[in-house]
Amino acid sequence: MLKPARSYDSQRADFAWDLPSRLNMAVQACDDRAKSEPDRLALIDLSGGARVDWSYADLAHLSRRVQAALVARGVAAGDTVGVLLSQSPLCLAAHLAAWRLGAISVPLFVLFRDDALRSRLGDAGAKVTVTDDEGAARVSGLGHAALTAADLPDAPDESPAVETGPETPACLIYTSGTTGAPKGALHGHRMLTGHLPGVEMSHDFLGQPGDVLWTPADWAWIGGLFDVAMPGLALGVRVVAARMARFDVDECLKIIREASVRNIFFPPTALRMLKAADASLPGLRSVASGGEPLGAEMLAWGREAFGVTINEFYGQTECNMVASACAALFDPRPGAIGRAVPGFDVAVIDAEGNPTDGEGDIAIRRGAASMMLEYRGKPAETAAKFRGDWLVTGDRGTIEDGFIRFRGREDDVITSAGYRIGPSEIEDCLMAHPDVANVGVVGKPDALRTEIVKAYVVPRTGSTPDADALKAWVKDRLATYSCPREIAFLEVLPMTVTGKVIRRELKARAAAETSPDTEGKT
Repeated sequence: MLKPARSYDSQRADFAWDLPSRLNMAVQACDDRAKSEPDRLALIDLSGGARVDWSYADLAHLSRRVQAALVARGVAAGDTVGVLLSQSPLCLAAHLAAWRLGAISVPLFVLFRDDALRSRLGDAGAKVTVTDDEGAARVSGLGHAALTAADLPDAPDESPAVETGPETPACLIYTSGTTGAPKGALHGHRMLTGHLPGVEMSHDFLGQPGDVLWTPADWAWIGGLFDVAMPGLALGVRVVAARMARFDVDECLKIIREASVRNIFFPPTALRMLKAADASLPGLRSVASGGEPLGAEMLAWGREAFGVTINEFYGQTECNMVASACAALFDPRPGAIGRAVPGFDVAVIDAEGNPTDGEGDIAIRRGAASMMLEYRGKPAETAAKFRGDWLVTGDRGTIEDGFIRFRGREDDVITSAGYRIGPSEIEDCLMAHPDVANVGVVGKPDALRTEIVKAYVVPRTGSTPDADALKAWVKDRLATYSCPREIAFLEVLPMTVTGKVIRRELKARAAAETSPDTEGKT
């Protein structure tokens, strides 16, 4: 853990990863405290409406019931287990049960539609998926095995955790799929340890007396599961589970009030919605935000509305929580995404992999505990992610006095309402429609969501596709947030000589669409 009394420079100088040869995230997040402090409050569950408090012993018991059900289904070390659940005790228990067995958990959004679910379950080779009744019907309809709370035996599996180490595969999280199909970033049991210093830092030393941690972000996202839920449990901080299909200001305030929340991770879109509603949230001790940089105006508003400084942090599925602001250690710089977290060597490198003082590719040196093991089953893509000793994020930036400034994305990922959305999957979905000949999907600047998904469609000869029908087509097959908010029809798309859509030209076109007369022709 970080030391509040130490300076930022001394924290970095003295930091060393604590990665024992035997390491299991279920033991780390739950089992140790279930033995030493069984009655300690672990989870405040508001997902069912009324508040229900869960101790570490309660959570361990539920996870061991899930474990018994998984064993009965033949799950063993090395197998993959899907988890298709929103914020709930069962969601946490499913991950813990898989890890205790030495299996690999696969977080899945309940917003995924059939095509998105099918591709991920198939690629992961999930032996069974833990879900609710609605999810079970969907998973079973895709030909995959499902397990719900009704299938859990009363008798828990009390066997000790399978012996695992830092490099033992534990969690498979799918990326946004900016090029081709989404890739599964495979992480080892060191993943949770790797997130702790950044989570502590972004919440001004999380783990202070009275801390209660919550995020409106879904736990199927690395930002919800490993920036909040599991680190909170590992640090002994009470975690709040509350379902929120869409962010709602009044519901947010209600959750904060009912659970006495003191520490929050807000995606930038949630902050903008709170600001638009002129909301005030006194009583918070820390507010963290990540996904895209906040400006000086938002930071100033946050200090007034929350009474604290919003700490921005940075990372990605492949290597998360690598940089953060921390008002308790240093003053933030508007436009910067913080400084390197202790344990991480973050640099801006050139095309040859050498650190540079100018603009370059933001990269993280190998050896960081939260860095993925590989893209599962994709050695070529894994190799391409690295440049020498550096994992390349795909983001461009500079480092000034240790502060990292984000300059833009090298890839075409769309950042919308806190989600990172890959255009390729949406393009593939639309190309499957009988009326679509070609399509290019880009992010269009949006004041509230950062970007919205915009699709430029070339109709098939003789066809006159309807924009609303195409939107429904995507919504029925992918995640709701992947559905284009705008669709424009073109006779031809800008293409390279090798037949690839030139997205930068479409992005420039989308950015130029500023008046209602030119926005979309939907």
